[in-house]
Amino acid sequence: MPGLDRPNPNFVQCPGCKRTLFVQELEDNLRVCPQCQHHHRLGWRERIAWTFDEGSFEERDQRLESIDPLAFPEYADKYAQAVRKTGQRDSVVGGMASLNDQRVSVAVADFAFMGGSMGSVAGEKITRALERGVDERCSVIVFCASGGARMQEGMLSLMQMAKTTAAVERCRANGVPFIAVFTDPTMAGVLASYASVADVILAEPKALVGFAGARVSKQAGVSKVPADFQSAEFAQRSGMIDRIVPRREMRDTLTLLVGTLGASLATPAGRSASGR
Repeated sequence: MPGLDRPNPNFVQCPGCKRTLFVQELEDNLRVCPQCQHHHRLGWRERIAWTFDEGSFEERDQRLESIDPLAFPEYADKYAQAVRKTGQRDSVVGGMASLNDQRVSVAVADFAFMGGSMGSVAGEKITRALERGVDERCSVIVFCASGGARMQEGMLSLMQMAKTTAAVERCRANGVPFIAVFTDPTMAGVLASYASVADVILAEPKALVGFAGARVSKQAGVSKVPADFQSAEFAQRSGMIDRIVPRREMRDTLTLLVGTLGASLATPAGRSASGR
């Protein structure tokens, strides 16, 4: 019969426990499976809405878009398709927001746009978010979600690793706290650059975290590894991640961190409130 092979929009299968869930139930639970606690991936709009004060987000740099600098075969078509699919111009959205009335600079990566890959535009938006923290004297929060550098932009993509890391150092030199949140997945060039040098690194449970994917690791001879290799839990045991935070606790955790680490930002860098 016609239509029997179409997925029912009211139900979704959890990739963690394989159970069928009501979509509304999943949404009410912040897209966390109530059975196995699998954290489904979020788009940037959901991430903003469920983390920051309602109506406080002000997007910046939204007109930036790739110009296909290398004329890489089929890149222009894939880029245009991603724009149509997501309604955004690249994999990172940045701006200013409030967290319990505390002003913060924000960047959110969206895996739905070309796997969250970091090209020239994504790197520039991350850099600008970090620089806004310095200019506005406020904490910076970046939600990471990426498969790595965007190969279609070649070395221009890889240089974003150095550029974003240099921007983190400017934050550090000016006493501006930078908090990175690893979501599923946080991989490759993003992990090897700005994400891993944050002042505080949080992660959602069971997020994929690593440099090379499982297939590449196997080709390199990496075979005898723990069962949870390249997970947030493994990374935390190894000292890479400070804390794993369930989605329902993320807003409160970030609020506490911003309030604690950013307490001195109203005064010039390197000085206390007493002027010493």
